[in-house]
Amino acid sequence: MNKREWIVQQDDEQIRIDKFLSQKHKESRTAVQAWIKEGNVLVNGKNVKSNYIVQEGDVIVVYVKKAEEPNIQAENIALDIRYEDQDIVVVNKPRGMVVHPAPGHYSGTLVNALLYHCQDLSGINGELRPGIVHRIDKDTTGLLVAAKHDKAHEHLSNQLQNKKIERVYRAVVHGDIPHDHGTVDAPIGRDPKDRQKMAVTEKNAKEAVTHFNVLERWNDYTYIECKLETGRTHQIRVHMAYIRHPVAGDPKYGRQKTLPIQGQALHAGKLGFLHPAKDEYMEFEAPLPDDMSKIIAGLQKKY
Repeated sequence: MNKREWIVQQDDEQIRIDKFLSQKHKESRTAVQAWIKEGNVLVNGKNVKSNYIVQEGDVIVVYVKKAEEPNIQAENIALDIRYEDQDIVVVNKPRGMVVHPAPGHYSGTLVNALLYHCQDLSGINGELRPGIVHRIDKDTTGLLVAAKHDKAHEHLSNQLQNKKIERVYRAVVHGDIPHDHGTVDAPIGRDPKDRQKMAVTEKNAKEAVTHFNVLERWNDYTYIECKLETGRTHQIRVHMAYIRHPVAGDPKYGRQKTLPIQGQALHAGKLGFLHPAKDEYMEFEAPLPDDMSKIIAGLQKKY
């Protein structure tokens, strides 16, 4: 029997366990329901029914005989390591790099690079996502932390669950935001009109809160800093589009391309958390990528 273990994250809570596991295992819900009925699924050490609603922080263990997941290969890909010790590694991810493998995309990801660099990573989130505590989008740049073992992963996941990890982004958005700071408090779920997108919606949505401060204005654009209170999929991109100031260059939620940048002008520039072993607060910063710096310099010169 193969053992798989997950800690439920914010993006995954409030759905049925059979749906959660069918998504993680790429199996039918009927197959997952059979595992549950056979007693091969434990939530926090106990058997549950198929209609159990998973909660953030739940520890789910599955014992099942199934086809092996692809053997994810370590790949010698250059990484911008900002910090590393025996417990964690902090990476400044470049634009265009996917964080973890997925069906049809098993090579060239951050996980492939980390496996080569670190050899050992936590196994909590399965073979496709070793070490990955949180994610940033493919075309978003910036900082994320990966765990080298399960104890570190659990410690960091608990901080994420309890909103103790500080994640601060910089973005160039369309339009002139008139107020100097604000908060977008609007639930996010799957877009009912397009399942490939997220949207502010009431249906099957989760709490989502983004705080922002204006740093600079240039007629048709505004440079802002965003702080995440929650961590929903595409949260900043969805929230800024919702208030009609979409992130510049965003191919999914933005307007027609008007700036010379490949992907959204969004950068995870600051990351702070309590070290899982040393019990001390650590904070890291990463400079803007060159393409974002260039468009900001161009806007400053123009206006």
